[in-house]
Amino acid sequence: MIGSEKTNDNAPFTPEQFAHLGGGSIAYVKPMASEDVARLFPQVPAMQPGLKLFALLGADGTPIMLTDSRDAAIANAWENELQTVSLH
Repeated sequence: MIGSEKTNDNAPFTPEQFAHLGGGSIAYVKPMASEDVARLFPQVPAMQPGLKLFALLGADGTPIMLTDSRDAAIANAWENELQTVSLH
């Protein structure tokens, strides 16, 4: 047990520690349909349904940018010194 938090003996991190892992230095690209954009980017105006878009998200899931190109999302990560990782 770390402090007063209960931990799983098989897990190297608590859920809170895991959520902050890679914060500020790691990001991932998530393909998404335009219909799902408002969930992550509520400030984006309504879009035509059926568009394939790409979201750049921080390691903790924080939305960083939205684009219509995977390459543009990766380029933005590099410009901001973020290491992109693949999720499976």
